[in-house]
This record gives sequence, structure tokens and C-alpha cells, in this order.
Amino acid sequence: MNSPFLTRPKERQYRWTTMTTRSLFIYTVTFLFSMLLLLVFVESAVTRQMEHEVDIVMEWQLMYFDSTPDDVLGDTIESRLETAHLHVSYFGLFTPDGRHVAGDVTSLPSQLTADKRGLTLPPKLLLSASHPPPAMRAMAERRRNGDILLVSRDVTNISHIRRAIINAFVMGGLFCLVAGIALGLAMSARQMGRLSAIRRVTLQIAQGDLNQRLPTGGHDEIDMLSHLVNHMLDEVERLISEVKGACDGIAHDLRTPLAHVVALLGSMAQRADTLNDGSMSELVAHAQSETHRLLERFRAILRIAEIGALKRREGFGEVQLAALVQEVGELYEPLAESRSIQFVADVEPVPNIEGDRSLLFEALSNLLDNAIKFTPEGGTVRIALRMLPAGPQVSIADTGPGIPPAEREAVLQRLYRGERTRHIAGSGIGLSIVSAVLRVHDFTLRMASAEPGVRVIIDCWSRRLG
Repeated sequence: MNSPFLTRPKERQYRWTTMTTRSLFIYTVTFLFSMLLLLVFVESAVTRQMEHEVDIVMEWQLMYFDSTPDDVLGDTIESRLETAHLHVSYFGLFTPDGRHVAGDVTSLPSQLTADKRGLTLPPKLLLSASHPPPAMRAMAERRRNGDILLVSRDVTNISHIRRAIINAFVMGGLFCLVAGIALGLAMSARQMGRLSAIRRVTLQIAQGDLNQRLPTGGHDEIDMLSHLVNHMLDEVERLISEVKGACDGIAHDLRTPLAHVVALLGSMAQRADTLNDGSMSELVAHAQSETHRLLERFRAILRIAEIGALKRREGFGEVQLAALVQEVGELYEPLAESRSIQFVADVEPVPNIEGDRSLLFEALSNLLDNAIKFTPEGGTVRIALRMLPAGPQVSIADTGPGIPPAEREAVLQRLYRGERTRHIAGSGIGLSIVSAVLRVHDFTLRMASAEPGVRVIIDCWSRRLG
């Protein structure tokens, strides 16, 4: 009766471990990493291109000053600085030992080499002005007379463009990321809704309702799998129905011949008594006993088939479980006392449950009958009803030989007899009927050791997932 499918998982934990959610997380990380790489690449490419263009302008300026004689170069630089309308270029002329000769660049940076290679430098290294531009790029060359001519330009626009690119990437990336996550969550919620519906139906199928089919209509891989599973279920249901029908038909058809055999054996027993043939009477009595046992097995098999054929929840109503347990206890208490077995009923008031009263009565009767049958004289049988946070729970314990843990699932199968109880008369069908009844109610049956004996525990609440 126990199954990992019958336990309710933690829904929030389940949502965060789905493949769709994990894919969304991987997509988010990949997107952020890709956006970062793209931002670095674009920013680097744009910056290099604009710095290259600035370097070309400075090279042209150096070429212009190359045509100016050395003795008038200082005056030419000062004159150009005075007539400049847009002060974006800065110049400096230095002697071979680094002394300032002319221009508004008053110091020669040590980082700058006189080989016409552009270098972006902090403005404080170039200008002593109180308000230097935020960023500058410089280039220097050594003239034929050994002097060093330095040309620099304000590259604040490059910083502004870089900042604009970064802001555009950040804002656009955030928008795309939020939109992608929202779309991913919407798709995840849709898939989770479909998977939840499939889980509910699958659980009903696992609990024996083979009439259920997985929902379809998504036109994707899940829908294709659902169609395949539904086709498989159609075949399984057909095969099970054929096998079940054949078995039930055999059991039903054999009852009448067996009943005739019982009648014939009865006539033979009377005939043997008339002939005073003790051996014949003993053989006939043994044949009658075996035939009656066979008939009981066929009746039990048909009863299990009848219970299994019930439509779910059909004929269900409110059941006063406390009154039902008390009634079953009062019915079996005289039987226990006749066998010198102490019978204890511990019944707590519990809320009403939904179920079929007659089926539950039959199940509890079978359990009590087994407990009394397998408990030796002087032993104890106890039936208890208590209220747990999840719902009512019925337990029936005895002091009999018990059931080994390895056989606790097997005893619920038809015709199975435990090694410790094979010497006691019985058909091995009683617990199968109990299992069928509880399956109809979606209740759970567990077995535990009563030290000595066995305790059968019935959780009277549904374990199906919502």
C-alpha cells in the first residue's frame, strides 16, 4: 500500500527543481555573461577606433609642425594657442633634457615616448591648469635638433561615448533580461500546470483507476509523450480486462460444479455412515473440507473483483468512524472472550469521514478476525482509533506470531500464507479484500511490529496529490 507516489512532495521545492526552472537559471546566467562579453567587446572596439582617429589627427598636427623651422616653432605654437576657438588641442615644446620651451603643456610625462605613439594619460600629468579636461591623449616626436614636440587632445567625448554605450547596454540588457525571465516564468508556469495535471492523473492511474487518461493538447514533446502513454494505457486496460474477465469467469463458472461436488460428497458421507465404513467417512469429510475451502477462495476472489469494479466515490457518504469501530469491536469481543483472549477497544472521537460504510466494516472485520485467529489463548487484541493532525488513524494490534518485515507486502497478495501461519486454517484472501477496500478509499495500510505480534495501521485520509 505504501508508495513514493502517495507522499505529497514539497511543492515550492519541486518548482525550483524542475527542468524548466533550471533551464531558465542557466539562460539567465548565460545571458548575463554574454552581455558582459559583448559590452567589453563593443566598448573596446569603439574606444580603439576613436583613439585611432584621434591619433591620426595628432599625426597630422605633428606633420604640420615638421614644416616649421626650429627657431620659430615656439612662437608658432604660442600663436596657434592664442587663435584657437575650440581649445581641444594642447602643445608642448621641450629641450632634449626635458625643460619646457613653449606651449601650455608644461611637463613632459615619463610614460610618453617620442616615437609618435598615442597614449591616454591623466590630465594632471600634462597640464597645470585649474580645470583640466577629464581625459587627454598625447603623442610626441623628437625633432632633428633634438627638441621634443608633444601634441595632445581632449578625448572627453570618447569617455562620454563609452559611458553612453555602457548605459545603453545595461538598460537594454536589463530590459531583455527581465522580459526573458518573465517569458520564461510564464512558460514555466504553463508547463508546471500541465505537469501537475499529468501528475494528478498518473497518481489516479497508479491507484488503480485505469479509465483515466493523460491530458493532451499542447502540441509539443509532452503532448506526444502523453499520446503514447494513453495508447499504452488503452492496451494495458484491454489486456487487464481480458485477463480479469477470464479469471472472474472461471471462478464464477466453477462455483456451480463445486457446489454440486459438495452435495455429492454430502450424499457419500451419508452413504458411508450407513455402511459403517470409518475410513470412507474420514476421506469424504476431508474432501468436503477441502472443497468448502476451495469454494471460500472462489467467493473471496469474486468479492475482490466486485470491490475493484466499484466506480470511485460511487455510493460514498459520511461515515461516523468512531461508531463504526465501536460496532466492529462489540461484534468481535465475544469471539475473543470465547478463546480466552483479552479484547481492548480504545476509541477517541474523530470527525466524520467520506467513505463506504459497509466496505469499511468488512475491512475492519477481516482485520479483527485475523488478529483473533492468530492470537493464542491468553493473548491480547487491541483496536484503537485516534486523531492525528492529518486525519483519523485506526490500528489493530495482536500478540500472535507476527509478520516478518520481508513478508508485510506479500501478505496483501491473494492466496499468500506466511511461513509462521501456514498451520492455521485460512485461505489467504482476507488481507487482499482489506487492501482492495482501502484502495477504493485511497487510504494507506502499514504494518509494524507489536513486540510480540503485528500492528496494522490504517491512515484514513487520502494520499492523492491535488
